[in-house]
Amino acid sequence: MNTTTYTLDQRIAANKNNNSQPDYEVIVIGAGFSGIGAGIRLKDANIESFVILEQASDLGGTWRDNTYPGIAVDITSLSYSFSFEQNPNWSRLFAPGKEVQQYANHCTDKYGLRDHMQFNVKVKKAVFDSKNHIWNMELEDSRTISTRFVINGTGALTQPKRPDIPGIDTFQGKQMHSSRWDHDYDLNGKRIAIIGTGATAVQLVPTLAPQVKQLDVYQRTPIWILPKRDYVVPSVIQTLFSKVKGLQSAARMMASAATELVMVMGIVYNKQFPGLAKKAQAICLNNLNQQVKDPALRKKLTPDYGFGCKRPSFSNEYFKSFTRDDVDLITSPIKKITKNSIITNDGIEREIDTLILATGFSVFEKGNLPTYKIYGIDGQEIDEFWEQNRYQAYEGATIPGFPNYFAILGPYSISGASWFSMVEAQTRHALRCINHARKKDATYVEVTRQANDKYFNDVLERQKNTIFFNNACGTSNSYYFNKHGDAPFLRPSSGLEMWFRSHTFPLRDYIFK
Repeated sequence: MNTTTYTLDQRIAANKNNNSQPDYEVIVIGAGFSGIGAGIRLKDANIESFVILEQASDLGGTWRDNTYPGIAVDITSLSYSFSFEQNPNWSRLFAPGKEVQQYANHCTDKYGLRDHMQFNVKVKKAVFDSKNHIWNMELEDSRTISTRFVINGTGALTQPKRPDIPGIDTFQGKQMHSSRWDHDYDLNGKRIAIIGTGATAVQLVPTLAPQVKQLDVYQRTPIWILPKRDYVVPSVIQTLFSKVKGLQSAARMMASAATELVMVMGIVYNKQFPGLAKKAQAICLNNLNQQVKDPALRKKLTPDYGFGCKRPSFSNEYFKSFTRDDVDLITSPIKKITKNSIITNDGIEREIDTLILATGFSVFEKGNLPTYKIYGIDGQEIDEFWEQNRYQAYEGATIPGFPNYFAILGPYSISGASWFSMVEAQTRHALRCINHARKKDATYVEVTRQANDKYFNDVLERQKNTIFFNNACGTSNSYYFNKHGDAPFLRPSSGLEMWFRSHTFPLRDYIFK
């Protein structure tokens, strides 16, 4: 196969009369960290016939889209990088979002991925050709493109979710979702309403409160918040990380171990170790009590579900913001939105100039993962497969009936200290299969239904030990849960096990032909 890098149109034109020869060996969809990680793995394997398709005009995914005031990572920067490409120059222990986007560009350029990226290209649907073992993709602009293998790198937090509130489309002031921030809009002196009190609001509220005339925060579900041990990383530490071999890796390992303790022992094995979540909950309550002295306000900010059911966050300022005279926490449900106000069920009407939706994203929902239609063997559509059979994937990566297709974020794929742990494991899984197929001159790779079913049954059994089914999660309104009552966002295993299994899963669990 010709490995020269061409534009999409050049590649399509070259193969337009050959239905058995794909335009690319691999198409990666999405140019966030998942797509970047997949591209690096492909180049490591000396696979140059690949393209990374991105629907936006730039790379970075979540960190390209989310630029709201105060955005930063909510795990330590030490863990938030590829293990093989650590960044010694983070300015803070919890790095601001712009530095993460700079890191995405650094990785892209260092590993020579930019020439493989095609922007403003949106995939509409992908159809598997069972005769030729090729995925044919229809793009939004009506072009078609083909590939032997697909690696889906579309992330979880990409499709903004708008609340279904009567009158929201009649509002005549400024309205924006937190992931579509308008930096040209001047917030100073404005009366602002924020709907939502998840991880985004935890960063946004303290940042906006000192700037605006009035800030109304509408809360449906309170959030558990741990104290944030953040600080500026001294230049001497940055220098040591860049000069002393192994030092940053050791620091990263310790930070990851601490995160694993909470994420794995406290959440994945909650039934066996319930005390860890209770300890974290006590720390959160102490954090609240120190910042808020008014018992009525404390009660509003105290979750009635257990720690870990909903994504927790870190902050030393969020609770404190509600003690300001110009910030109100509103817990009465919203009845409707008018052209210039919000009316709650208690009959109170509050006038506003600006409406900010910090209402999160669609996650494991039909039409989101992936964001395009996929038709596998016999025309089976992947959304319908999951609707009928629950969200499932072998090792979070592959689905029976959908050959040559690998997901980076699949059902039960995330574990470990950070998103990067998952990306590295899932891309390793995909490349083990693709490399084995190349060695065998195979053009078809599909997980067996037997291997998938065995794995899924094990996941469902392990899921019973997680915090989601042992810590009064019923009122959490958490995106961890889906319509089936499962919690497919997190893999019920340790990060170490995920790493090990990505190296050792039996290739006999796949059909190669």
